[in-house]
Amino acid sequence: MPEDAPVRWGIVSTADINRKVIPGAKASPKVELAGVASRTQERAEQYASWWEIPRAYGSYDALLADDDIDAVYISLPNTLHCEWSVKALEAGKHVLCEKPLSRHPDEVAAAFDVADRTGRLLSEAFMWRHNPQTARLKELLDQGAIGELRLVRSTFSYSLYDESNIRLQTEVEGGALMDVGCYTISGSRFLAGGEPERVFGEAWFGPTGTDWVFAGTMRFPGDVIASFDCGTAMPNRDELEAVGSEGSLFVDDPWHCLRPGIELRRDGSVERIELEPQDSYRLELENMSDAIRGHGELLLARADAMGQARALEALHASAAASIPVLL
Repeated sequence: MPEDAPVRWGIVSTADINRKVIPGAKASPKVELAGVASRTQERAEQYASWWEIPRAYGSYDALLADDDIDAVYISLPNTLHCEWSVKALEAGKHVLCEKPLSRHPDEVAAAFDVADRTGRLLSEAFMWRHNPQTARLKELLDQGAIGELRLVRSTFSYSLYDESNIRLQTEVEGGALMDVGCYTISGSRFLAGGEPERVFGEAWFGPTGTDWVFAGTMRFPGDVIASFDCGTAMPNRDELEAVGSEGSLFVDDPWHCLRPGIELRRDGSVERIELEPQDSYRLELENMSDAIRGHGELLLARADAMGQARALEALHASAAASIPVLL
């Protein structure tokens, strides 16, 4: 395969999140969206026809068996992420797995061990990390725009009361922290520049048994503290703020990055730093495609996924026992 040829991608499942990923895949010259798999041939063919995807597979295994597929995007339920990532890696595919890869560090480590053994790439799909807004935010922080970092504050919530929805089901490890809170954990870790040393979480568990509201704190090296909240039973909210000794950097749309812009709040004034909108989903596909072709480095690999899983598991344990957890 020529080094400049687009990477041939397949999608494992017909989950709703695909509708955000497919347009960017189709728009990119680095990506060839070649196939999609569902649990039945009929469903796969209907989906492929709707999205104008060339190949339809009636099972996930059938897609993995196709030697013409180079990489897969996995958008299955949370509890199937590592299982099918491993199967795809064993089949010789590179894997971009939808977040959260898992909250179980052992599962994440085992998946990356398979990636290492098979010589394939594995990445957790936190699309926000690929957006220029995110890079600019960290650049301003590192340049000392707000002095020394003291606090990271973040939130992500929405309203969902349909108890049959998969995101509210315990058997697939749904809940607020896994669904949207993982973004606040990712944001806190990214801005703090390390991994938490101690966490404390509090949760309200709704009628389905999943956490419908979750709030917590994390303490990082250098005495940086992060506070966050997330929920599936609250209004739509999404914010990320780095508070320093001399000011703060505030982002009103940190995760979807649809309205990019950063507010530098310092010395009693607010300077808004504007950025052009870019498709984060396309950027994450292109990052992995470049890495596959040897044209760049994978942005999110083992270290980030392991740090994310450890923090999520510690916060779950803290909320369950109502005690701080040391990492």
